[in-house]
Amino acid sequence: MSAYCQLTGAQPSFGNKISHSHRRTSRRFDPNIQRKRYWLPSEGRHVRLVLSARAIKVIDTIGIEAAVARIRARGVKV
Repeated sequence: MSAYCQLTGAQPSFGNKISHSHRRTSRRFDPNIQRKRYWLPSEGRHVRLVLSARAIKVIDTIGIEAAVARIRARGVKV
């Protein structure tokens, strides 16, 4: 799944696009997904993660070590 955040699990949601005449057509709301590389000091290597913009802010707050622990707890391979 391409539009999927490894940390928060954010994935596309679906809804309706409503035109000026109020006709409804199906649309998809994608999370703001970015590919970002972090240095993981405990393993002495870089890890490349697929994250939403919100998850990048979470990593800035809790640190990369805690974030990788959360990702692995979700069962995602890093």
